[in-house]
Order: sequence, then C-alpha cells, then structure tokens
Amino acid sequence: MAVYMLWRLLSTIAVIAMVGVFIFLLLRLSPGDPAAIIAGDTATPQMISGIREQLGLNNSLPVQFLHWALGILGGDLGVSIFTRRPVLQLISQRLEPTICLSILTMIFSVLTGVAFGMLAAWRVGGLVDRALAAFAALGFSVPVFVVGYFLVYWFAISARWLPVQGYQPIDHGLGPWFMHLILPTLTLSFPYIAYIGRITRASMLEVLSEDYMRTAAAKGASPYSMLFHHALKNAGVPILTVIGISFAYLVSGVVITETVFNISGVGRLVVDAISNRDYPIIQGVLILASGLYALINLAVDLAYTLIDPRIRY
Repeated sequence: MAVYMLWRLLSTIAVIAMVGVFIFLLLRLSPGDPAAIIAGDTATPQMISGIREQLGLNNSLPVQFLHWALGILGGDLGVSIFTRRPVLQLISQRLEPTICLSILTMIFSVLTGVAFGMLAAWRVGGLVDRALAAFAALGFSVPVFVVGYFLVYWFAISARWLPVQGYQPIDHGLGPWFMHLILPTLTLSFPYIAYIGRITRASMLEVLSEDYMRTAAAKGASPYSMLFHHALKNAGVPILTVIGISFAYLVSGVVITETVFNISGVGRLVVDAISNRDYPIIQGVLILASGLYALINLAVDLAYTLIDPRIRY
C-alpha cells in the first residue's frame, strides 16, 4: 500500500510538472505581444522595447521558464502585468465565490446524480429511468450558458423568486449568500447530474445482475440493504472515477457560469486576463487549477483502495 501511494504521488508530481511546461509554452508561443498591449496604440518602438525589458520578455524561453518555475516553487505566482499586484493576492481576493460555487455544485451533482442513477437501475424501464435518459440527453447537448439564461428568465425575471446575478459574501448572512448561489449552482450542476447519473445507472445495473445480488434477494435482504450495502459499494469505483473527471470540466464550467451571473470569481479573473494577455494571471490560475485537479485524482485513486481492497496488492 505504501509503495502504491508513493508511486501515485510521484506520478502526480510529474503530471503537474509537464502541465506547467505546457502552460508556459502555450502562452509564450501564442500570437500577440503583451508589451505592445500595455503600451497602447500610440506607443513608440522604444517604449515597447523598454516594457519588454522590464517584464523580462527579451530573455530566452529557457531563462523565462527557469525564473517562472523557481517562483512557483517558492510560492510566488508572479506579478500582474497590468495591475502590478501579486497574482496570488488577486486570486485569493476572488477565491471565495469560486470555491463556494464549486463545492455546492459538486455536492448537489453527486447526491442528485447518484440518487437518480440508483433509482433508475433499481426500476429499469420505469418512470425515473426514462426521466433520467431524457435529462441526460439534454445535459449532454444543451450548453451551460443556455441553461443559465433560461433559469434566469424563469426564476429571476418572470417569477422573481431569486436574484438575477451577483454574489453576496458569506459574512453578509447565510440567507443572501445561498439565494445568490442557487441559480449558478443549478446551472453548473446540469451536465454533471446527467453524467454522474448515467454512469451510476450503468454501474449499478452491472452489479445488480451478479449472482450474489440474486442470492441476497433470495435470503430476504431489504431493498435498502441491497442498494446501499451491496450494490453501491461494489459499483463505487466507476462512480468515483466519473466524479474525479467532473472536476476537470468544472474549471471551464465555472468560467462560463461566473460570466453569465456576473460573479467576480476566479473565472471572471481568467476571462479578463485572457483579454489583456496578462500572462502571470493566466499561468497562475491554470497551474493552481491543474495542481488541484491532480491532487483530486490522487485522492480518488487512494479512495479506490478503500472500496476495492484488491487494488492494494
């Protein structure tokens, strides 16, 4: 078990390193000069050259990468090109709404998706099963921003039950905080509920068809015991896998959802940084997101050993 954990940890570190190299090269080799953007349309070549020298953009790519990588290892994500403020400080100021939205989305998606998938597998061909199939088709085909605008029109503009947009910090009260996150959470959860629900249904159907499940039913096991104590545990590995994968899609979904609902989170920060070609902010957010995703996958891999002891050996 210790060897397995060490191997997974080393693999995670290697993945984060490769992602860092890719992010650095992708932004540096893409068209456009951030120095010219900062200087403005009326800038002279001498002004642009001075800005490039100040930002270190005249150095070779290996030198730029070395300075950037050493800063990352030291906890320094760099300084924003436009605001001249530390990137870590800018991210930390936008972190609360993004974290709250992401946590609520994953909790709601997992609970709802797993529940729907279990019920659909338990009653194959029933009403819940057909409803899940229809919902999954919509979840896989309808873009997130379309769902967001529909929910805003229906629940915020027409019914006036919920706020249209914006975010209230949690220290302003749980009520306003939760009310402002209901629509973004429902919007962002839409595809994940469909995804997790379909995988849960397929995994549960495979387990429910096993001989030991028929034996448990013949011995008089209750439906609750069969679903939760036997079927769900044995079908847990694919479900955990799809939950881990969902975090990768969550990064792009947060950007779109925060833009639709005018939430000043990390997603909006990335959108503004891309428009301004602010390399340090883009790199800082991407490296943190990729590192978080790698750690989540590591946690999911380690959780496999709790569900299926055969993986330990």
